[in-house]
Amino acid sequence: MRRGESFGHGRLGRPLALAAAALAATAFAALAAVSFRGALWPVVRACVAAERLTGRPFPCLAVDLVGGEAGGWVVLRPPWSNDLILSPTRQSVGVEDPFLQSGEAPNYFAAAWRARDRIAAPEGGGPSRDRIALIVNPGEVRSQDQLHIHIGCLVPWAQRLLGRTAAASPPGVWRPIGALIPGRLFWALRVRSADLADVDPFRLARDQVGPALTDPADLMVAVVGVAAEDEFLILASAAHSPRSSRPVGAEALLDKRCRDRGFG
Repeated sequence: MRRGESFGHGRLGRPLALAAAALAATAFAALAAVSFRGALWPVVRACVAAERLTGRPFPCLAVDLVGGEAGGWVVLRPPWSNDLILSPTRQSVGVEDPFLQSGEAPNYFAAAWRARDRIAAPEGGGPSRDRIALIVNPGEVRSQDQLHIHIGCLVPWAQRLLGRTAAASPPGVWRPIGALIPGRLFWALRVRSADLADVDPFRLARDQVGPALTDPADLMVAVVGVAAEDEFLILASAAHSPRSSRPVGAEALLDKRCRDRGFG
């Protein structure tokens, strides 16, 4: 390699860029086959490779490697969904990963909250604070066995319900709020924070409902903003009810009319 040439530029730049683009396109096509639960991780790897080789995160919208690959993350819009997802650049099967309960885990929820600026409300502009939801599905309903946080808008009824829940919840106290989605009972915790930088929803949720978990993968965690306040609601659920014929997840709470704003 000549002095001044890099892997992303010069003579080697174009072939490597084309290779990265081909790899990314192949991985993204695999992700569209939602029956394959191992498709997301290759997409994450392809986005990291594309970012390193070309300076562009395609097919992701963003790649953050400030903390290295062990502490980084990507943001992308899956081909089957209107919401966005954030996934670590470290391989992690899902909510049951013990690493998430350690003090070494990056604050993925804080990163997901920052990514909300990429969401557009149906009426235009960015959604209000209390309309944004960040959700991690339990193992039984997630489509991919790579940790990912759904980033989207609450459906109107959920926004109203959780607004009332926040108003009735004293800060720092967990309280049961019933079946937010069919067959799944939730607890809610109101916390003071502007941006989740000092909040660990994974650990808070696990500490609250952990004794009720028969399998660590049964945990469901969600975070929603509180209107006109530097506060959030942390939502936790241990398992779906045996009376529920078909377990549901994030899709029951997210408004499909909200979309990626289309900028990188």
